[in-house]
Amino acid sequence: MIGGGEDVMKLTEKQKRFVQEYLIDLNATQAAVRAGYSKKTARSVGAENLTKPNIQSEIKKAMDNRSERTSITQDRVLNELAKVGFSNVKDFLSFGTEKTVVGYHKGEAVIDYAHVIHMKDSEEVDGALISEISLKDGQLKFKLHDKMKALQDLGRHLGMFTDKVEHSGETNHNIKTQSDLSKLSVEELKELETILSKTSVTE
Repeated sequence: MIGGGEDVMKLTEKQKRFVQEYLIDLNATQAAVRAGYSKKTARSVGAENLTKPNIQSEIKKAMDNRSERTSITQDRVLNELAKVGFSNVKDFLSFGTEKTVVGYHKGEAVIDYAHVIHMKDSEEVDGALISEISLKDGQLKFKLHDKMKALQDLGRHLGMFTDKVEHSGETNHNIKTQSDLSKLSVEELKELETILSKTSVTE
């Protein structure tokens, strides 16, 4: 007969190593291999380990400790993804039509209405949303982080996308495969952004 609950919950040395390795990349198969399990059975062993309450508890405890040490929490990560996913070019640029110099005639500046773009000062923008920035020949160029990827990551975290269509007693039209995201129309993408914006993710 198995002893008390404390003995049941105790991890083997190999399971402890699995937990440590799993925290590196959250890949159960690779964690099992690095922990010393056979490569042939690593996939099934890794998946099985993640279903065991004692291992789940140890992983959660380790993640909580790491979050406390680094001050990196799920909410903080989600907030950063939300900022990228819902970023707007008007957060960085202002554009419109105004009177400006459009050329010169006989040494005199010609003033007329023209389309103009102004970059906002660095104090007015969130630099965390910019992945690249450069200044060449007087022209400022910048590139934002991938908005679609951020929306995909948010969607996956919120359970909006699955690798396989899930079947249950009720039909859920909101479940789509991840690969379907690239096939969505502009209207559907706008609907997705509206749905995500109504979640509890806030800055």
